Amino acid sequence: MQWKPPLWLLYCSAAEAERYGGFEPTWRLEGCSCRHAPCESEGFRSATVMTAQSCPRQHCATTMDSAALEPSLYTVKAVFILDNDGNRLLSKYYDPELYPSMKEQKNFEKNVFNKTHKADHEIAFLEGMTIIYKSSIDLFFYVVGSAQENELMLMAVLNCLFESLSQMLRKNVEKRTLLDNMDGVFLVVDEIIDGGVILESDPQQVIEKVNYRCLSEQAYGFVLFDYITGNVEGQGERRQLL
Repeated sequence: MQWKPPLWLLYCSAAEAERYGGFEPTWRLEGCSCRHAPCESEGFRSATVMTAQSCPRQHCATTMDSAALEPSLYTVKAVFILDNDGNRLLSKYYDPELYPSMKEQKNFEKNVFNKTHKADHEIAFLEGMTIIYKSSIDLFFYVVGSAQENELMLMAVLNCLFESLSQMLRKNVEKRTLLDNMDGVFLVVDEIIDGGVILESDPQQVIEKVNYRCLSEQAYGFVLFDYITGNVEGQGERRQLL
């Protein structure tokens, strides 16, 4: 029977491997593209059989199946905005399998807030998710992606969201102003992300599209009103706007 090295040896350094017969630690876990660092878990150190379901680098914290590593347009898992007490002001979840119930979503948001509201970093990893966040006065903005997602792409989404809202709210990005303009906030989010796919990352383009949608909806509303009331002259003027 061919000798099979213990699992911990597969993740040791080249120098350590030489002590045990010159074994070259270049083995990769099936379904995971990373080269694994030594794992300190006793469970991994004593194990002799490895499955393709978990990554020792993260101590089984994250499922690493091959499908998750395939390129996908569905970059964003969720976006939400919380106040300085952790209460939800806006949230959108784009993955139906990710926290499908309202209770699960709020528990996740609470855990994220507890981990990030006093931290100085801009990125966090929680429950197998990559979380990019930013604060402004009494607001916290979050963009959530999978554990394998590119942090720079998520950061671009967050910056676009924040800068777009900053322009729309005239640099006054705080809770009261946000609540007074929630219709516009939802329009901004929808112009940036659609079903988890990133549509736009330029704040100026987002604002222009939001303004166009608002003007178009307003003009259509006036045309409908003029049609109901029989104002023929008004109908002609409104149609010119459209």
